[in-house]
Amino acid sequence: MAGTMISMRRTLQIAVLSLAVLPITAVSTAPPAAADARGRADAGAPARRMLAQLKVAKPLSLRGYSHRRFQPRWAHHKGECDAREVILARQGRGVRRNGACQAVKGVWHSPYDGKVLKSVKQIDIDHVVPLAYAWRSGAKRWSQAKRRAFANDLSRPELVVVSHAVNMAKGGQGPQSWRPPRRASWCRYATSWVAVKHHYRLFVTRAEKVALLNMLRTCGR
Repeated sequence: MAGTMISMRRTLQIAVLSLAVLPITAVSTAPPAAADARGRADAGAPARRMLAQLKVAKPLSLRGYSHRRFQPRWAHHKGECDAREVILARQGRGVRRNGACQAVKGVWHSPYDGKVLKSVKQIDIDHVVPLAYAWRSGAKRWSQAKRRAFANDLSRPELVVVSHAVNMAKGGQGPQSWRPPRRASWCRYATSWVAVKHHYRLFVTRAEKVALLNMLRTCGR
């Protein structure tokens, strides 16, 4: 019996020593789900930082505004392809074009209302920050060339395929008076709006800023 006890103690001592020489690694005490949630919650952080940098001011007068001040609204980029056709091809699936670079077939997803669009007749290209709204946010003071670049911007998230119905409902409104009916798209909509305004140094109104912050709270939920 005594021999058995001595053998057990030796076994325990060896086990303890082997654990002592194992390398120490950093271990997160947060559950995986909590860590994922924090990562998703940070999705709106860059937009909040950019929004904090934007000037807050009252909107300018709409006097003098017309679509012509941003023309050509659909400028040509690649041969016969204008900005509209580039966006349709970029944001659609299985898009087919005719000889004039016009989309004739494809499938598109409208993020604002979640609709799946299979006909070009159902589609609009939305300017996330509407042209009239941009005018009142500082574009009124721009050159014609800069306004044209804004209306045809393929680098910033200013142009997005949406359903004709939801685009008509939005019109030239800002986030303080219109939000996408599909709540799941609020984060993307708000971050896109802020990114565009930040790049072009357009100012925001107080009500607009509050509405954007409210939508950015949905990022990660």
